[in-house]
Amino acid sequence: MGVNSMSKRQLDEVDTRILEHLSHDARLSNREIAEALDLAEGTVRGRIKRLQADKVIKIMAIADVRVLTQHEHPMMAYIGIHAELDGLRKTAEKIAGLEFVRFTATMLGRYDILAISFVGSAEELIEHVNDQIMTIPGVKHVDTKLAIKSLKYDYRWGRIID
Repeated sequence: MGVNSMSKRQLDEVDTRILEHLSHDARLSNREIAEALDLAEGTVRGRIKRLQADKVIKIMAIADVRVLTQHEHPMMAYIGIHAELDGLRKTAEKIAGLEFVRFTATMLGRYDILAISFVGSAEELIEHVNDQIMTIPGVKHVDTKLAIKSLKYDYRWGRIID
């Protein structure tokens, strides 16, 4: 779903309306979508296949984070990492390989690497940082932040890019 794949073809109103239905429930049948939009089922099927072929969409399940993390009340942890620039990619890849890390990216700005995780407590975050991240060669300093109350999380953006 990267920007380059979107430049091949612009989405029209029909595509957008189909995507809106799928984003609320990807289990909807082509027939159900066609009926809701007053379209032929074949039109919906063809549009969805083309959107998938053009890598505009990928139909997938999004699991409940409480199940994935084994925490009844998970907190999102933002882990900003200052790293040695020589070998930055290798350091970022090692962080991405940690089991508890759900997102990793190299950054421009305050941090060299940003990792996002879900933890059950501040103590768990401290253990992850001290015992696993700080021991990775190239890591110089780590700054952590815990999200204590989520105001909005649109699960449809659960997977933004590959």
